[in-house]
Amino acid sequence: MKILAFAGSNSKQSINKKFVTSVSKYYKEADDEVVILDLNDFEMPIFSVDREAETGIPEQAYAFAKQIDWAELILMSLSENNGSYSAAYKNLMDWTSRIKGRKLFADKPILLLGTSDGARGAKSVLEAAEKRMPRDGADLLAVYSLPSFYENFEEGKGVIDPSLRASLEATVRKTKRTMSERLNTTKEQ
Repeated sequence: MKILAFAGSNSKQSINKKFVTSVSKYYKEADDEVVILDLNDFEMPIFSVDREAETGIPEQAYAFAKQIDWAELILMSLSENNGSYSAAYKNLMDWTSRIKGRKLFADKPILLLGTSDGARGAKSVLEAAEKRMPRDGADLLAVYSLPSFYENFEEGKGVIDPSLRASLEATVRKTKRTMSERLNTTKEQ
């Protein structure tokens, strides 16, 4: 399976990138390919219709869309800035959505994740994304929030709280089962 993983953050110390990278290891099996993107590789001017009319859609938006199209499963962990998307993620989505004839997420299955250093675990941005993303062509398989990142996550070990780890692993098993059924159905057709 081809798996694309990224954090909705451009921070070099992104806890969401650490989290999604850790979760991606649950999906890595013999024939699987996992690609972890960095939003800094897709930096573009701030979207405006005037800029689009003057210079067109930046190549980085097409490159990001190509990565989405390549994937069979997307793992995405959104950071929360003032209760909403980070500016870097929102700008990338705005530009990519302008590609003619494109559904932003191309009907790809997505495991939507989020974490923060607070007790709500990015729930505000996850709630907004859960409502918005299906309209952008996302097939949301599951949503998982990790609260209090610095208390519940350790690099090299992942989620260390036993109940949160069990909940994450149940979510992973559910999405893997769904993907296995879908891929088997596709092979049979």
